[in-house]
Amino acid sequence: MNDDRESDQSPLRINAYVLVADPSYLRESIQAYYPHVDRIVLSYDRNATSWTGTPLPIQQCLAIIADLDVDGKCEHHPGDFGRPGFTPLDNDTHQRQHALDRASEGADWVLQLDTDEVMLNPPAFFAMLREADRDGAAALDFPARWLYSRSAAGRYLEVTRRFWQVAGSFPGPLAVRAGVRLQHARQTDAATYRVDFAPRNTDPWRRPDAHVDAVIRASDAVLHFSWVRDEEAIRRKFGWSGHTRHMRPPRVYRQWAWRRRHPLLTSLTTPLRRRDAGRYRLVRIPEPPGGAPIVLTFTPAELATP
Repeated sequence: MNDDRESDQSPLRINAYVLVADPSYLRESIQAYYPHVDRIVLSYDRNATSWTGTPLPIQQCLAIIADLDVDGKCEHHPGDFGRPGFTPLDNDTHQRQHALDRASEGADWVLQLDTDEVMLNPPAFFAMLREADRDGAAALDFPARWLYSRSAAGRYLEVTRRFWQVAGSFPGPLAVRAGVRLQHARQTDAATYRVDFAPRNTDPWRRPDAHVDAVIRASDAVLHFSWVRDEEAIRRKFGWSGHTRHMRPPRVYRQWAWRRRHPLLTSLTTPLRRRDAGRYRLVRIPEPPGGAPIVLTFTPAELATP
């Protein structure tokens, strides 16, 4: 086992997979858990094509990974994932399952963080993973804090509940047992160990009485830099995201741009909103992780992808 692991030396064999597509927070994401895993499967389309058929900056991403992979843990597993005739989310699930199956080899658990998700406290995350393992669960639901935009250095709009309380975000289990079958993107119907910020559910999209197995501090969360990009990167994301069909890009982009320019007003009007969507608070987050969003660069071959 790796000597850099947390002090109580978990016996668990832990691998990870990465969907290589977006360089924006790729380095920060992988570096946070790199000392705690044995292997990292790199999954990407061999033609540098997204699930919707748009070009991806794969070579820029691979260069970042090569620079940080000081122990040679990363394994390349390219494939054909922008399949015509399938919905983007079908292609998303297909690629994740392909990567998960390969990362499951020789592992007890597999991490499945997206590359814009950054662990704030890796020891806290892996302590909860051991609890999930002892509990007999097959998936770990660990809360993320969903960041919407960066208004200034260290200042972000964060998704919140009605009166600016911290909100847990759960896009899917961030770790699953080896061999688990995915149903929809990262989601699975396997038995799940659920961690939240309070004994009572903080996720606005779930029932208030949703079960909680363990509690962590908000400062131990995963940060999800979901929409924290420059304008060009946001436009690109509209093109390659698995959720493209549901985004209504012109309207959603205009809302994002307005809120980015008016973060204080966006935050102050949060209690007036009857629906969970559109509720934000202004928060300070030390940098790094995060920092100014990276500029995407494409090779001529990537831009020539039909």
